[in-house]
Amino acid sequence: MELGLISPNWQMWATMFMVLVAVYFYIREKYSIEVISVGVITSLMIFFHFFTPENSPNFDSTSLLSGFAAPALITIMALLVVGQGLFQTGAFEGPIHSINSALDNTPRRTLSIVFIIAFSVSMFMNNTPVVVMFIPIIASMSLRLRRSTSIYMMPLSFICILAGMTTLIGSSTNMLVNDVLIRSSDLSLKFFTQFPFGIVLAMIGAIYIIIAAPILLPNKSKQKNNSKTSGHQYIAQIRITKYHPLTEAIPVAGLYPKLKDVTVRMVQRGDDIFLPPFEHALLEDDILIVAATRKSLSNLLTSSPEYLKGMLNITGFQKKQKDNEHNQSIVISEAVITPSSRMIGRNIEQIGFRRQTGCLVLGIQRRSRMIRKRMLDIRLEAGDILLLFGYESEINELRENRDLLLLDWSTKELPDVRKSIIAQLIFIGTVASAATSLLPIEIAALTGAIFMIASGCLNIRQAIRALDMKIFLLIGAAFAMGLALDKTGGAEYIGLTVINTFQPYGDQILLSSIFLIIAILTNIISNSAAALLFAPIGLAISQQTGIDPISIVLTVIFATNCSFATPIAYQTNLLVMGPGHYKFSDFALFGIPLILILWISFSVLSPYFLNL
Repeated sequence: MELGLISPNWQMWATMFMVLVAVYFYIREKYSIEVISVGVITSLMIFFHFFTPENSPNFDSTSLLSGFAAPALITIMALLVVGQGLFQTGAFEGPIHSINSALDNTPRRTLSIVFIIAFSVSMFMNNTPVVVMFIPIIASMSLRLRRSTSIYMMPLSFICILAGMTTLIGSSTNMLVNDVLIRSSDLSLKFFTQFPFGIVLAMIGAIYIIIAAPILLPNKSKQKNNSKTSGHQYIAQIRITKYHPLTEAIPVAGLYPKLKDVTVRMVQRGDDIFLPPFEHALLEDDILIVAATRKSLSNLLTSSPEYLKGMLNITGFQKKQKDNEHNQSIVISEAVITPSSRMIGRNIEQIGFRRQTGCLVLGIQRRSRMIRKRMLDIRLEAGDILLLFGYESEINELRENRDLLLLDWSTKELPDVRKSIIAQLIFIGTVASAATSLLPIEIAALTGAIFMIASGCLNIRQAIRALDMKIFLLIGAAFAMGLALDKTGGAEYIGLTVINTFQPYGDQILLSSIFLIIAILTNIISNSAAALLFAPIGLAISQQTGIDPISIVLTVIFATNCSFATPIAYQTNLLVMGPGHYKFSDFALFGIPLILILWISFSVLSPYFLNL
């Protein structure tokens, strides 16, 4: 029995043409994504201003622009701010350092475990916050393995999307389709109804990702790196505070294993001085004189709040809090002692460096000879390089200091790890509220973003910087295109045409064709729009063909989760687009084969898992 087709109109064909042109420009990337997105929205607004569809007389520019207030867009923007708060506070530095330690011994095994954890967590909660949580972890791991982040970021998104196929709450799309099923019948999906077929499809997809990622994904590792950090060593000192990670640290073969990237040159305990090889465990109030590169010192500062406190808690370096400091970035920079400097011949304590400049000296670099004395006892010489730590405004003021030459290129923001616990609690609260349905994910994400700013984990400027205009405009354009296809009947016309074409060939071929057309459209109009559009159509097919409605619903769910061919198909793709340095075409190159593999797998296996 054939389902009746809607009557096509010329506005529908024009809309399809504009969508195809937009996709063409996105893939060609001759113009920026921002320009293309604004052009698409503007073209649609002009067209529908003059040629409103007869069946949707109220469809106007207000409707087309409503995508900028869509919950999905608000969620993504808010989660970007939450993620920036985690970065600014180094909230994941502890787990990252633990993972990096494991990478030294079993890199492949550790990487596999991280992806397995991401997959497992995504089965039982919305996969968007999972991707946000794992992006900094994967970025750090790729750096440690000296591999490009582009090899891992897209697989992270795809793995989490595949995991969303396996349970009812794995993806918001699943719940949307189930809601249509409940409202249209007395049936409902259980938590694990889709698991048997879903886990098989997910495993097939995961195998493809493992094999194809190193081959098809671009290697961005050769991109220019503008950071010019010195490899020379600084003399620095660390005080062992009460809860310091080095408290009771025992030397092995005369060295301290926890400081493998740092050379300990001397340990001062009261009036006693210990030189290497060391034999004594470290105690509270010990002062370590160390030699380390800037990178090693930065890693120490971000590995634990106690390392930062230990460096700040040195006589003469007590920090006085200013009213506006919680709104500023903490930065690390370098400055050279000029030949005419008044600081020459005096040490840091005599100069009163902290009092004069508001900055802390973390280390002193002198290339001429090895120094074995407390950093505060070193008398400065012309050409000495100071490693400075302070708030951004204080570092910037050093440009006017004639005694120092600030090396602007060396200035870099550092995570304020003292607020890492607050950021972790905010993030956990955001994820838990969304995962337990205590709050809708958009409200939970927006609340988390507000708390990140209010608690001082990041300031307004950092929060605004986290808002990616490319993602913002891309989602708005995708929503406008999907809405235009829906209102003109274009999406429904395509779907029903395919259904009527393949229905005579049997239920298996019919479901296979439904799967393919939904998988194609979900990458153009987003998975949520495709789910809401095709779930009612699928249930209508069930009534007229006798196919089990659960089988139809599962087909729609699996197909709408095939959001792999474009970054606009699903929000996790947009989240990894920046960190992975991907182009629009990269998703098509890697994602289209995955869609085809899942389609073929579904077509072959559907008689065994569905009631056909």
